[in-house]
Amino acid sequence: MRNKQKGFSLIELLIVVAIILIIAAIAIPNLLRSRMAANEASAVGSLRTVNTSEVAYFTTYGSYSTTLANLGPSSTPSSTAADLIDSVLATGAKTGYTFTYAPGTSNLSYTLTAQPATAGVTGQRTFFTDSSGVIRANATGTADSASTPIS
Repeated sequence: MRNKQKGFSLIELLIVVAIILIIAAIAIPNLLRSRMAANEASAVGSLRTVNTSEVAYFTTYGSYSTTLANLGPSSTPSSTAADLIDSVLATGAKTGYTFTYAPGTSNLSYTLTAQPATAGVTGQRTFFTDSSGVIRANATGTADSASTPIS
């Protein structure tokens, strides 16, 4: 009599592994694109937060902040720690983007750029905003005041 063995043959297992690899090859690029889009949306949200915080800072202290950290958290708000943005954004890096803040003459204006920490991996576009509150984007280079505004 034949002894029947239970289980899968090597060919059946190889077919299952091949199917899983094909599905992964299709899904991973979509996941990476979704992650970049989420990082870019977070960067735009952070720029909006800074713009709003700068208006509040200007209203309270009569000028814009000298650094991004001046908008950061504090137990007692002051001009050097206004408690208007979270501690992560106050460091200048958040969700795959690096934020570069520059005060204007006599702190009556400011510029803020957001660049992907790793271009093509954490994001593709760079963003720019200033004391006008308009957020601009550039997909091919560094965004500036001449770049296209986002809607």
